[in-house]
Amino acid sequence: MEEAQVVKALAALAQETRLRIFRLLVVAGADGLTPGYMSEALGTPPNAVSFHLKELSHSGLIDVERDGRNLIYRAQFDRMNTLLGYLTEHCCAGQPCEVAPSTCTDCGDPA
Repeated sequence: MEEAQVVKALAALAQETRLRIFRLLVVAGADGLTPGYMSEALGTPPNAVSFHLKELSHSGLIDVERDGRNLIYRAQFDRMNTLLGYLTEHCCAGQPCEVAPSTCTDCGDPA
């Protein structure tokens, strides 16, 4: 992944609504989501969701497919994984990382 592509992808995610949309699409997986569903789920006006979907699409992090009258948006997992790989390519001074899995049972939520 080229540095300019990394910057574009990170810039697209560096906005609260776009980050929330992207996370929804990651959870949805291959089924994807319609803009209407995302608007309802996030409590965001449809025109704002459309604007943010356009920005995420231009970054290459999501794609869209027409299904009859609906547009179905999906996260591009290959692109996301490539971005993560770029960001962690030289972590741990080039040595394999020994990151222990989280043992948190309450995910940090206060009791």
